[in-house]
Amino acid sequence: MKTKMLISAEGLSELQRAGPCLIVDCRFNLGKPEAGFEAYLEAHIPGAVYANLDKELSSPVTESSGRHPLPDATEFSEFLARIGWGPGRVMAAYDDIGGAFAARLWWLMKYFGHNDVALLDGGFPAWQFAEYATAKGEDDMNVPAAPSMPLVACDDMVLTAAEVAEGLASDAIVLLDARAAERYRGDVEPLDAVAGHVPGARNLPFAVNLDQDNKFKPVDDIRSQWQTFQGSTSAEHLVHMCGSGVTACFNQFAAELAGIEGSRIYAGSWSEWIRDPARGIETG
Repeated sequence: MKTKMLISAEGLSELQRAGPCLIVDCRFNLGKPEAGFEAYLEAHIPGAVYANLDKELSSPVTESSGRHPLPDATEFSEFLARIGWGPGRVMAAYDDIGGAFAARLWWLMKYFGHNDVALLDGGFPAWQFAEYATAKGEDDMNVPAAPSMPLVACDDMVLTAAEVAEGLASDAIVLLDARAAERYRGDVEPLDAVAGHVPGARNLPFAVNLDQDNKFKPVDDIRSQWQTFQGSTSAEHLVHMCGSGVTACFNQFAAELAGIEGSRIYAGSWSEWIRDPARGIETG
C-alpha cells in the first residue's frame, strides 16, 4: 500500500515503530548553507539522517544553470545508498518551514521513479510540539550503506527555459511562480542578481498552501485555491517555477495533494532564466 503523501507527527511515530522507515531531515537556510546541519546536530527526529540541499539534492552550479541544478542520477543514487535507502523502503522527509525544502526530496524521488515518500505535516516544529523524543549529534548518520541502485530520470516532468519561452508564447502552458509576492513583483531580491519575474508568469506563493502553524490547509481549501489558477487548463500544462527550482517542487506537492496530478516543473527557474540577457524580464 502506498504511503500517504502527508503524514502527521503521530502518524510518523507510528510508522517508525512499525518498520524500517527512513526519515530524512532536509532543514536548510539559503542565506546560511550550514545552518540546517547545525540545527540537525542540535536536535532531530531519532534515527533521521540529514540531506543537504546544495550537496545532495542538487548538482554543482554552472555558468548557465540556476542555483540548484537537478542532481545527476548516479550521484543521487550514491547518496541514497549512503543513507541506507533501497526500493520498497518507506521514506519520510521534513524541514522546519512547512515542507518547502523537504518537498525537493519528495519530488526528486518521484523524478527518479520512486513514489513512496511522505512529508511530515508541520515539520520538525510539529514533532517537537507533540513532545516526541529528539536526538542530537551525528550518530544517526552512521547507517549501513545499501547497494547503489541505477536510477533513470523522467525527463517529461521538467521543462527547459526554451520550452518555457515557447509554451508561454503559444499559450500552451500556465507558468506559476512559487516565490513570495514581493520577489515576484521585483520589489526585493535577496538571492539573485536580477529582480522580477518571467513575462507571462503568474504568482502563487508556496506559503499560501499553509496555515499559521506551517501545516497544510484542508485539502478542499487547497483545491479551491488551485482551481482558481488552473481554470480550464489541464494539469499537464501547469508548470511550476520559483527562484531555483526548490519551492516549485513544494507547489507541485500541494497540487497533487489536492488531486491535481501531472503538472511539471521549470527546474532552472528564475536564477537560470536571468543567466541569458536575451530572455525577457517583467516587474510589478
